Amino acid sequence: MFKKVVLGIIAIFGLVLTFGSEDAFQSSLGNSGSGAGETITLSYVEWDTEVASTNVIAEVLKEEGFNVNIVPLDNAIMWSAVANGEADGMVGAWLPQTHGEQFDQYGDQMENLGPNLEGAITGMAVPTYMEDVNSIEDLTDEAGQTITGIEPGAGVVAATEEAVDTYDNLSDWTVETSSSGAMATALGQAIQNEDEIVVTAWSPHWKFQVYDLKYLEDTKGVYGDGETINTMVREGLQEDSPRAYQILDQFAWELEDMETVMADVHEGKDPSQAARDWIDNNRDKVDQWLAE
Repeated sequence: MFKKVVLGIIAIFGLVLTFGSEDAFQSSLGNSGSGAGETITLSYVEWDTEVASTNVIAEVLKEEGFNVNIVPLDNAIMWSAVANGEADGMVGAWLPQTHGEQFDQYGDQMENLGPNLEGAITGMAVPTYMEDVNSIEDLTDEAGQTITGIEPGAGVVAATEEAVDTYDNLSDWTVETSSSGAMATALGQAIQNEDEIVVTAWSPHWKFQVYDLKYLEDTKGVYGDGETINTMVREGLQEDSPRAYQILDQFAWELEDMETVMADVHEGKDPSQAARDWIDNNRDKVDQWLAE
C-alpha cells in the first residue's frame, strides 16, 4: 500500500513538472504474454530522446502482457524514484557526463544494465549556413553572444557553462536557459530567417533530421568523448519480475532508430503510436529484445 501511495505522489508531481502534458501518465493492460498481471513503472525525463525510448520499450512490455505506467519527472527525481524502488526502471541514463551527478548520487542504489544506445554526443551546434564558424574557438560576436540552452541543471547546459568559462573567446558570452521545446522553437525561427544562432545540442535528436546543423569542434574537450544512454533498474527487479528484467536488459537500438521515432513525434504523431509504428517496422530487432 505504501508503495502505491508513493507512486501516486510521484505521478502527480510529474504531471505538475510537465505542465499537465497529455502523455504525462499512460497505462495499458496487456492480454497475453508472460507478464500478464504484473505492473511495471518506468520513470523518464521529458526530453525528446526519452519520450521516444520510454514509449517504445513500454509498448514492447505491453506486448508481453504487462501493465505499464510511464511517469515523467525531472532529472533528480527520475533517478531517486528508481533508487528508492518507487519506479522499476528507466531507459534514459546519459553517461558518463550528462547524468554524471545523478549517477554519483544514486548509481550504487540501483542496477546498471548497460547501454541501450551508443554513440550519443553533446555539444554546441549552429546552422550550416554559418560557414565561418566551425569550432567553439571561432565564435566572436555571433547571435548576440548568446548560446540558447535548455533546462537549467541539464548536463549539456552545465557543460556549456563550463565551456564559457574555459574558452577565452567566450568570456563575454552567456548561456540562456529555457526548455528543450523553447530551444527548438528558437532554432526553427532562426533557421527560417537565416539568422545566427548557437544552441546546446545532443544526438540523437530529431533536429538533425529536420535541419542542416553542424557541431562545433570542441578543441578543449569540455563535452567529453561521447556518451551512452543506459538502462537502470531498481534493486530486486530481477527476482520480482524476471521477464521484465530480461526485456529491459536486452533492449538496444541505434541512433537512427531513435531519431525516426522522435521525428514522428515532432511532426505531431502521438508518442505511443509513433512507438507502435516503429515496432511494426522493426520486428526483427524487437524480437531480439523479446527472445527468451
